[in-house]
Amino acid sequence: MSRPILDEPKLHSSIREKVGTYQADILREVQTAVRDNDVVVVGMRINPVPKRAIKALKAAGVKHVYLEYGSYFSEWRRRLALKMWSGWPTFPMVFVKGALIGGADETEKLIASGELTKLIDDKPKTKSESKSETN
Repeated sequence: MSRPILDEPKLHSSIREKVGTYQADILREVQTAVRDNDVVVVGMRINPVPKRAIKALKAAGVKHVYLEYGSYFSEWRRRLALKMWSGWPTFPMVFVKGALIGGADETEKLIASGELTKLIDDKPKTKSESKSETN
């Protein structure tokens, strides 16, 4: 899958650094959490949908980390950077083992099907395991 994004040569050289570093602190924070935790939910105050995802994860006994960024009118610029980075248009953003799985609807579906547990329990193969399978 390829997502449309404006090619760097199409950005005037005077704005490339600004585009490349826009809200870099929030991106680093989320990327670090996603790297260090099996399940991460990124949401915002007041919005009931992130709460729904968290409730579903808790009911399923899934340990997770929750990052909250503002409400509808506060920190929207920071959240915009996350939307631009991920390509996901709404909150919550739920990450499992480093991959974006979607929002609350998708999380609930994966829990109901049992696939979420499989995703969490899947351990990445070591180089030697991968090598022995090809022999």
